[in-house]
Amino acid sequence: MPLTQAGIYDAALKIIDEDGVEALTMRKLATQLDANPMSLYHHVPNKEAVLRGVARTVGAQFRTVTLQDAPWQERIRLLATDFRTLAHRHPELMAYSFSHQPDFIQPDDPFWTTLTAIVAAAGVPQPEVPETAALMIAVVIGVLSAELNGSLQLWASLKPPGAAADADEVTDADKADLDQDHMFRLVIDTLITGLEGRLANGRGAGR
Repeated sequence: MPLTQAGIYDAALKIIDEDGVEALTMRKLATQLDANPMSLYHHVPNKEAVLRGVARTVGAQFRTVTLQDAPWQERIRLLATDFRTLAHRHPELMAYSFSHQPDFIQPDDPFWTTLTAIVAAAGVPQPEVPETAALMIAVVIGVLSAELNGSLQLWASLKPPGAAADADEVTDADKADLDQDHMFRLVIDTLITGLEGRLANGRGAGR
């Protein structure tokens, strides 16, 4: 079968999902494709280009249910939940993209176009839509990054200052029981409440 960029990205994603980004090399990718390593360079210049191509491919495949008649708050919740589902479907790739690819989200990405449409529908003045959407994405990606690398569980298990010295230690089992679904919903509800407050005060979203 002839080599194509799409085929290369699909094979790279399989390696990343199974073994992580660090395991991806051009030689291993060629082996996965049963191809000569040098032949890959006719389609992609290097590993970084492969990673960008894989990230763009996965991002372009993002889909969310469109609820045009639903309140904007519910549309935000659904969009964020679907984005989180995508992150957990490809955790190694998404964690890498969040931290190493500042241009991971592009203007024509389904996630960005949907989010900006919802923010505008909420009543945010058009000049402030991009910065409002960008701030919301930054918060969501920050939470997802902490969730994927285990930081969120660790932080949520820390005792607050002044906790009794003889309080029971937090065990690994306790950490596993932390409801990350609930914490993610709390983050989205907080974002929504903040935006509702800004709009209710008649100050737009960013001023």
